[in-house]
Amino acid sequence: MRKRAVVYVDGFNFYYGAVRGSPYKWLDLERFFRLLLPNDDIHAVRYFTALIKGPTSPNQERYLRALATRSLVEVVLGKFKTKNVACRVAGCTYGGAKFFQVPEEKRTDVNIGVRMLDDAYQNVCDRFVVVSGDSDLVPALNLVKLRFPAKQILVYVPTRNLIRGAAVELRSAADRHRDLPLNLLPHAQFSAVVADGGGSIAKPTSW
Repeated sequence: MRKRAVVYVDGFNFYYGAVRGSPYKWLDLERFFRLLLPNDDIHAVRYFTALIKGPTSPNQERYLRALATRSLVEVVLGKFKTKNVACRVAGCTYGGAKFFQVPEEKRTDVNIGVRMLDDAYQNVCDRFVVVSGDSDLVPALNLVKLRFPAKQILVYVPTRNLIRGAAVELRSAADRHRDLPLNLLPHAQFSAVVADGGGSIAKPTSW
């Protein structure tokens, strides 16, 4: 029998590790993971992200609408919170307060951990497929393994960079791990125009 699988995608980790600067941002996640896990019975692809603000926010909005057309994909939203960061530029001569505000993504790690544990207790799947390189997820993986030792955890680290892709702690917490195979990206793109219940969604021109 095929293993029941649920995929948990850390959206920003995935973006910066796999598709930023590439022509493959218009990615059909459901198709991608069907290609990656052809022998699994995928029950859900949970995509964890937060709504950005700024000139690229319409692109993200289009992409989330496109993802919503896929029956297995669930978008789980966190949020951004601004925080004050001290300027550390050596020799800075600015005479004012040397602090500036930067956005910080919140709740994604907690959302992933909570959903994994909930899925484990409800016996939604036999295999947890975690797409991230973030060590903050290690406690959640460890608790799932402690409470449900028969279940399997696979970690795929999205990376184009050896240092960023090390993710030693997260890899060590999994039953199996590997780099996310980026060669599948070109084979899992949405069409340039995606139909949905409200009409159609066009791929952003800058993508």
